[in-house]
Amino acid sequence: MAEFNLKDLRMRMDKSIESLTNDFNGLRTGRASVNMLDPVVVDVYGSRMPLNQVASVSTPESRLISVSVWDANNVKAVEKAIANAGLGLNPQPEGNIIRVPVPELNEERRKELTKVAGQYAESGKVAVRNIRRDGMDALKLKEKAKEISEDDLKRLSDDVQKLTDEKIKEIDDMLSSKEKDIMTV
Repeated sequence: MAEFNLKDLRMRMDKSIESLTNDFNGLRTGRASVNMLDPVVVDVYGSRMPLNQVASVSTPESRLISVSVWDANNVKAVEKAIANAGLGLNPQPEGNIIRVPVPELNEERRKELTKVAGQYAESGKVAVRNIRRDGMDALKLKEKAKEISEDDLKRLSDDVQKLTDEKIKEIDDMLSSKEKDIMTV
């Protein structure tokens, strides 16, 4: 029997979940986190760069993010990028340092964030299902080319489906945890 690599599918699905984790880390929960500014992209030097390539980010207090811009000429661009990132944050520049207070989340904003988390989770599920489809298509081609038997097709298809179900459940669990985190005052 020709080898079908389930490990490859698992690895690709794990990367989708890792991406979802990064997306979730960018959603704020009322506590300051350096990951909150991960989605921020700054227009500097004639191109768009992630914030972490033009400044260092730290959280000196639980409700404050400090952004230390490396080049004083980029302070305005970084401030603008943070303000326009749709994170509901109000950057306050002081020299090369930009202080970003993290306001209390009101109920309306919490509900908005849970919807965004749900959209991120759905995108993660779609990615996992697309990987599943790729695996199933590969199996059908192998069976058509007589590389695997009909029984092997059925068994391996079941394995791919079990893996998919496992990853979808993992995404659902992550979403549930993130929603609790967002809604907890």
